[in-house]
Amino acid sequence: MELSGCFTAIVTPFRNGDVDWDALANLVEGQIKGGIDGLVPMGTTGESPTLDFEEHEKVIEKVIEAAAGRCKIIAGTGANCTREAVRLTRHAAQAGADATLQVTPYYNKPTQEGLYRHFSQVADDGGLPVVLYNVPGRSGREIAVETVARLAQHPQVVAVKEAGGSVERVNAILDACEITVVSGDDSLTLPMMAVGAKGVISVAANVMPAAVV
Repeated sequence: MELSGCFTAIVTPFRNGDVDWDALANLVEGQIKGGIDGLVPMGTTGESPTLDFEEHEKVIEKVIEAAAGRCKIIAGTGANCTREAVRLTRHAAQAGADATLQVTPYYNKPTQEGLYRHFSQVADDGGLPVVLYNVPGRSGREIAVETVARLAQHPQVVAVKEAGGSVERVNAILDACEITVVSGDDSLTLPMMAVGAKGVISVAANVMPAAVV
């Protein structure tokens, strides 16, 4: 899977405590009109840790339905439970997603071997190309460059979203292996792309997709 350009980590709109499905469809339409390359429903910007399973799965389904094949969909289906991540990923695959975004298991603080086994299991059994999501400030654990390089040998691990705040780390990853890197920090998109990143999974694009594109 070729991954490049601007992907929006789309927010999940709520009204009176429930997901506002009409507003979600309108957001998707606005994103596509803005020229976005893809959408990432149920990333952490979409509040994946706070939605229940039914809501989580339905948001992904509705974004795929509203996009109607006009852009790529990278479904956020990560979890700190490997079986849960596999289950959510399989559902996203059946719903028609193009890839999965897999956040580092949070709170658990797995060892690097634990991270390798977790992501490998999702890649083996989830049915979708995997985009690793390195965000140590939120998850409490960094995916070491060496672990990224090990995972990059798996045919289903296609990219890594870098939200560790380090341009130098992008250099190190690209020196260590052949994997696509996308920025996970809007403020670092330009410097990361200057050293070889292929685009961004953006939060700012929620409000100004055309400008970020």
